[in-house]
Amino acid sequence: MGNIPEVLPRLTMKVAFITGGAQGIGEKTARLFVKHGAKVVIADIQDELGQSVCEDIGLDKATFVHCDVTIESEVENAINMTLAKYGKLDIMINNAAIVDDVKPNILDNEHATFEQVMRVNVTGVFLGTKHAARAMIPAHSGNIIMMGSISGSIGGIISHAYSSSKHAIVGLTKNTAAELGQYGIRVNCLSPHFIPSPLTTNLINDHPEKYSKVYSNLKGVALSQDDVAEAALFLASDEARYMSGHNLVLDGGFTVINPAFGLFARASPME
Repeated sequence: MGNIPEVLPRLTMKVAFITGGAQGIGEKTARLFVKHGAKVVIADIQDELGQSVCEDIGLDKATFVHCDVTIESEVENAINMTLAKYGKLDIMINNAAIVDDVKPNILDNEHATFEQVMRVNVTGVFLGTKHAARAMIPAHSGNIIMMGSISGSIGGIISHAYSSSKHAIVGLTKNTAAELGQYGIRVNCLSPHFIPSPLTTNLINDHPEKYSKVYSNLKGVALSQDDVAEAALFLASDEARYMSGHNLVLDGGFTVINPAFGLFARASPME
């Protein structure tokens, strides 16, 4: 047998901008993209953590920029810095998000909290998409990825605010894909199942009966942050060059079966 050929990098010479890249899925994505040849800009409000991640990756390959995605001037400046340093922007990952406390009764939900979640999870994504498009349209090329959730496809999973926000960015994905395709820009959404992370610690602690054993139709496999990063790599690569306006659900079959019905959920697997 001959030697197995080495896997070629899939993002060689690409420049990627990742919001919320200082930890969690954003950090995993940054590290994987660099492994595949990209230069990455990590944008976050956690300055020390973000800078530390970049130093660990290598400052010749990763750059940190402070950016609150709810403030347009900061998003604009961060994209401008990327263009000044690298001369282009190929990939935008709108990953930054927050989760509020789960209050199933809408009467217990506060106006200010709802608006805060929408500001980060929707307005922040809108601003990131807007200024990424500003950089990509002249180049007639680009790739924008929204980080969604299964709660953007199905109800009853998480808080009203978070679910509303993730439904909204699926709509934004489709609308911007419809507009930006004429410039050769692809826009897609990546919607993973629930993953334990620093962002979701409170949910796990407050509702262990719901989140300790998350239902999935795919037995023997647990979703990890690395899986989400790999899916983002696929969407960002030329392998997905004809995909746009798509919501890629990474849920182990969760949204294709209603566990409450029980017919399949209770059926014993065939030996």
